[in-house]
Amino acid sequence: MYLSVKEIAKRYAVSRATIWRWVSDGHLPKPHKIGPATTRWLLADLEAFEPKSHTG
Repeated sequence: MYLSVKEIAKRYAVSRATIWRWVSDGHLPKPHKIGPATTRWLLADLEAFEPKSHTG
């Protein structure tokens, strides 16, 4: 299942700008380009990445 930046922002209760900042900082995986102006994240990629970002 693919998620848009808007859906991810809602999932984490942050702004869309924060999502892009997190991608740049390496706190979220890079999205997949699925069209000329369409970028999406696989839910499985986000779920796999979440435990790593919460480890201390």
